[in-house]
Amino acid sequence: MSTSSVNWHERAAALRIDGRGLIDGLRCASLTGQTFDKHSPVDGRLLAPVMRGQQADVDAAVHSARAAFADRRWAGQAPAARKKVLQRWAEKVLAARDELALLETLDMGKPIRKSLNVDVVSSANCLAWYGEAVDKIYDEIAPTASTALALITREPMGVIGAIVPWNYPMIMACWKLGPALAAGNSVVLKPSEKSPFTAVRLAELAIEAGLPPGVLNVIPGFGHEAGEALALHPEVDAIGFTGSTRVGRRMLSYAGESNLKRVYNELGGKSAFLIFEDSDVEAAARTAVGAVLFNQGESCNAPTRILVQESLMPEVLAAMRDEARSYEPGDPLDEATNMGAVVDQGQMKTVLGYIDKGLAEGAELACGGQQARQDSGGFYVQPTVFAGVRNDMVIAREEIFGPVMGVIPFRTEAEAIALANDSQYGLQASVWSKQIDRAHRVARALQAGTVHVNQYDEDDITVPFGGVKQSGNGRDKSLHAFDKYTELKTTWLRIEP
Repeated sequence: MSTSSVNWHERAAALRIDGRGLIDGLRCASLTGQTFDKHSPVDGRLLAPVMRGQQADVDAAVHSARAAFADRRWAGQAPAARKKVLQRWAEKVLAARDELALLETLDMGKPIRKSLNVDVVSSANCLAWYGEAVDKIYDEIAPTASTALALITREPMGVIGAIVPWNYPMIMACWKLGPALAAGNSVVLKPSEKSPFTAVRLAELAIEAGLPPGVLNVIPGFGHEAGEALALHPEVDAIGFTGSTRVGRRMLSYAGESNLKRVYNELGGKSAFLIFEDSDVEAAARTAVGAVLFNQGESCNAPTRILVQESLMPEVLAAMRDEARSYEPGDPLDEATNMGAVVDQGQMKTVLGYIDKGLAEGAELACGGQQARQDSGGFYVQPTVFAGVRNDMVIAREEIFGPVMGVIPFRTEAEAIALANDSQYGLQASVWSKQIDRAHRVARALQAGTVHVNQYDEDDITVPFGGVKQSGNGRDKSLHAFDKYTELKTTWLRIEP
């Protein structure tokens, strides 16, 4: 039963979706006229034909962005003026909450309750925060001799290419757009072909809020066409990319093949969740399952390796099984639903394929492991917990991006640290212990961009997000994100004595 009076199925049936892109402030079709059909993972319904952006469209968008940057219609505005536009934009995002949430749910399958209360709210908060921050960042004067005045200033880079994934379409876009636009850049945004719709609506709302045309352009399309063209474009000064490690490697290669543009990658993860024998076992198990199954497991920071001290294994597994039952997949358009559909049939097959690999390698299926809601026409996978997992198994090494977690036993603190760090990734981790010395000691030893202690996913826009090793470089969120979208300039003035 739905928990509110809103009938989301009726609203979905009445929704008319525009799949065109946006260049120079106006909606537009592809210059080739090509489109692709976008179906909903909720029930397989056709949502709309979508612009299939390609090289010519990317050229037009980049040229629009470059012209906007060159005439300083945005970069030349005072930081306080840019702040007001970004804050008005955030207000318009909140005012369009229902529409944006419905688009997000239909596009990629997450529960409508999460789209309303997490995705829309977090996106608006991000835009407002960067607007508020931009006129509070000061430049520097270097401590030189009295015969000089050395100024160190931050300047916008120019044209930023932002390529964002399908799992958090609005949030990931705003993590890029907030600091890039606040700093005075122009942006060409390429959303995933799996979830393109909210990106273009966000851009329309930005223009309504006062962002000049050309400053933000949106080109839907496939990665190997629009994404590659954007990353190779000689007039793009930097790429902010969030996605797979495989494609992140290509981004670095594209920079080398083109103009050596800056590339900032936020990539995959296989985060470890360490439960020591002195922890609150019930809270740890409940938090681990919730963190993995949030967003159907389609989160790069999902702690899919649950490392448990051997003495706790029976207790932890029982608690995890109990908690997983509350995440049985349901109708994403019902506000009571806690877990929705994975993004498309291909992703569902990938997740089920990993489950088969886990069984073939000898892992024990503690719960789940099957496709769910097969009569819905959508793409759903049961919450899945594997026991008896070794750290060298495929399901412990590779990012599954679905509601699947593996429980790995350890004996000692040293072994737990070694297992956690034995991964190509280093995005996040979690330590559960009531001993403050152990919590600090282990947190220091873990190779991860963020280490949670006795919690997971507590978060705020004020802290940086990103990883080490093959989880990427650079940071989204916080004031540190400005480092990705600005250049430092030194201006040295000689002063005659």
